[in-house]
Amino acid sequence: MEFQIREIETGHDIMEVNRLAGIVWRETYRTLLTREQIAYMIEKYQSVRALTEQLAFGGYRYFLLEEAAEAVGYCGVQMQEGKLFLSKMYLMARAQGKGYFRQMLERLEQLCRDNGATAIWLTVNRYNDRAIGAYRHMGFREIRTQAVDIGNGYVMDDYVLERPVAVPSA
Repeated sequence: MEFQIREIETGHDIMEVNRLAGIVWRETYRTLLTREQIAYMIEKYQSVRALTEQLAFGGYRYFLLEEAAEAVGYCGVQMQEGKLFLSKMYLMARAQGKGYFRQMLERLEQLCRDNGATAIWLTVNRYNDRAIGAYRHMGFREIRTQAVDIGNGYVMDDYVLERPVAVPSA
């Protein structure tokens, strides 16, 4: 299968990320979160409005992951204090296990090198064993735990994971 990663550029791309969020979040979190919390979090963080604001004012960059010209995943990143914050990384269930996760991380490492960032860090739900295992397999290590009130009576109960970025020797 032909696979590509491309940075989003248009309003259509933003709508595609929002569409994917609806699919992937329900696949990923159906056993971890209530339907109400999933809907709340998509609206708060992955709605067309939220994505547009993150891109325009928050310093975020989003990438679509496409298989045979069909979007099967996405990620959102933001540079923060010399490190790359991997805010979102989601693949549809049918796209998992094909090496796309590794390829996206390689692309993000290059983004780090291009911007002088020393590490990639992220938060992951403490009960999302599959994602935690995948990140640990790729060299991420737990830095700390955190619980963040996101409003509406919901809390994100996460691990903070980090992976240093290899800098090529001169």
